[in-house]
Amino acid sequence: MFFMPIRQITIIGTGLIGGSFALAMRKRRFAGRIVGCDRESALKKAKMRGVIDNGFVEPADAVRGSQLVVLATPVLGIIDLIGRLAPGLPATTLLTDVGSTKAAVAERALQVFGKNAGKRFLAGHPMAGKEHSGVDYADADLFHNAVWFLTPLPGQNLNEGLFAEFAGWIDQIGARIAMLPPEDHDRLCAWISHLPQMISTALAAALVEEFGEEAPLLPAGGRALQEMTRIAASPYSMWRDIAISNKSNLEDALFKVEQRLAHIRENLSTRGLAAEFELAHGLKKRVEKEE
Repeated sequence: MFFMPIRQITIIGTGLIGGSFALAMRKRRFAGRIVGCDRESALKKAKMRGVIDNGFVEPADAVRGSQLVVLATPVLGIIDLIGRLAPGLPATTLLTDVGSTKAAVAERALQVFGKNAGKRFLAGHPMAGKEHSGVDYADADLFHNAVWFLTPLPGQNLNEGLFAEFAGWIDQIGARIAMLPPEDHDRLCAWISHLPQMISTALAAALVEEFGEEAPLLPAGGRALQEMTRIAASPYSMWRDIAISNKSNLEDALFKVEQRLAHIRENLSTRGLAAEFELAHGLKKRVEKEE
């Protein structure tokens, strides 16, 4: 593939992640143009915040002239966009994404690009976010010290051309690259990202059902309750796509945690509870050792 340095980036989805990536690139002195693709209202906000130089509602218009196209919509939108953009995208353009699940995304790229998929598409997932969505919450430092997962396709060489340049920018904006196969990514993220969201959602929903929306729960509950329910405010639109595209792994994780909760419930007045606490403390010990 002929290599042309990145002079223009198109970000499809100028919300929290897409907007933060643009702001991070600007903060690290990216000298090229950044083009956005979104609804008119979102593009207006993105321009006002200095996130993008120009914007288009139609993806086909937004990608013209860009060496890098970043798909920053919910996962099912990413899968759809790969199919829609591939036929008209120049071979000199690198298509990447920031979706929270990777197996279905990688599968779609292989279907659409065929034997050239390894030269045309790079699947990625920055482990960064907030409980609020939209460009209003975009932050140039959102990715600082965050892991940015890359899940290369078979035979993909990330040490040359646009792949290497893009990886270099990921490093410059403060993220740490980690690579693993798409299936391993989805199983891991079901536990370390998707499961915590569902637990937070379930706890918040149970509290509202038990005490009502007007109960002064968070101040009375203190820091622990605030931390455990903070991400319950996350948008359903994003998590719907994650749940659908990673259903099997998430079902497995939820089932296993349900079993542990049942075990705790059944052992509230036995030594079994102490054993559960001891097992759980092993996680903190491991984290401290790694630090």
